[in-house]
Amino acid sequence: MTKPWRPYALHILDAIEKIRRIEARGDVTSDDILYDAALRNLQTLSEATQLLPETLKAQYPQVPWRQISGFRNILVHNYLGNIDPVTVAAVITGQLGALQACVEDMLTKASTQPSE
Repeated sequence: MTKPWRPYALHILDAIEKIRRIEARGDVTSDDILYDAALRNLQTLSEATQLLPETLKAQYPQVPWRQISGFRNILVHNYLGNIDPVTVAAVITGQLGALQACVEDMLTKASTQPSE
C-alpha cells in the first residue's frame, strides 16, 4: 500500500502561503526575523517535497525536484556555510509560484481519481 501523499502536498501549499505572508510584512533580505521565518518554511516545504512519490514528481519534470531536495539539505545541515539572504529571496520570488502551481495541479488531478 502506498503512503498517502496528499497531506504532504497540502503542507507544501501551507508553507508557501506562510512565506507569502512573510513577504507581505517586509524584506527577508533586511529583516532577520522575517528571514528566519522564511527559511523555516522553505525547509518545511522542501522536506515535504521529498515525501511525494517519485512517480508523481516524474509527471512534472519542469519542477527541479532534486534541487529543492538539495536546498533542504543545505538549509538543515548548512553544508555550504551561511545561507545568502539574496539567494533565499530569489528562490522565493523565482521558484515558489511554479511549485505552487504544480502541487495545486497534482491535487486537482488527484481529486478526480479514486483515493489511495
